[in-house]
Amino acid sequence: RTNLYIPLTIHPEIVIILSNLVFALTCRSHDRLSISKGGPVLKFYQLFLAAFHEPKKLAAFRLLPIGRVIRYAFLFILLMTLISFTRFSLGDAELFEASPELTEYSETIGGLIYPMAFIFQFVIATFYVFVRISVFAAIGIWIGKMMKRRVEYRFLWRTSAIAITVPLLLTILLDLFQFLETSGIVFSSLLHIGYLIFALKYYPKSAK
Repeated sequence: RTNLYIPLTIHPEIVIILSNLVFALTCRSHDRLSISKGGPVLKFYQLFLAAFHEPKKLAAFRLLPIGRVIRYAFLFILLMTLISFTRFSLGDAELFEASPELTEYSETIGGLIYPMAFIFQFVIATFYVFVRISVFAAIGIWIGKMMKRRVEYRFLWRTSAIAITVPLLLTILLDLFQFLETSGIVFSSLLHIGYLIFALKYYPKSAK
């Protein structure tokens, strides 16, 4: 079945890139979350609530600082990592299942398997979330042009990152309860596109 726990071969280059990204984010902790310079500061819970039913705000969130948008995405990455790690700790998923050699290696390292599992799950979740945001931002560009809106990828990426809230939560819930496994991913993807379409209605119209 398809679930959030996906064994992958982690290349060193990916780990280095993600480590640099996390380091850059922590160095920018002073960033404020505002719609514009001098504008009202928004909290994460305000972003979270607006993502459910306020497409006008989703469109306005395209002006948010990229650092805070990325940190918002990392909240879901952490959630996915904790869920996957808990399932692994309870024996619901296997970290090394590609070959008998890897299984033997996991038995050899003993308790070290748990911090390794957490790191692997974090890398996998990061890759999944950022790829999903980026892909749907690209889809949003195409849809925005059809709707004759003035769109840029950097703005659509921010909107896509906030709009992923409900679709990703739905994906997590469907996976936890093993319900509509494959079709659930399709449904959550369509839902993500739907949120982008509603948000794009409030994007500026393109010049004629």
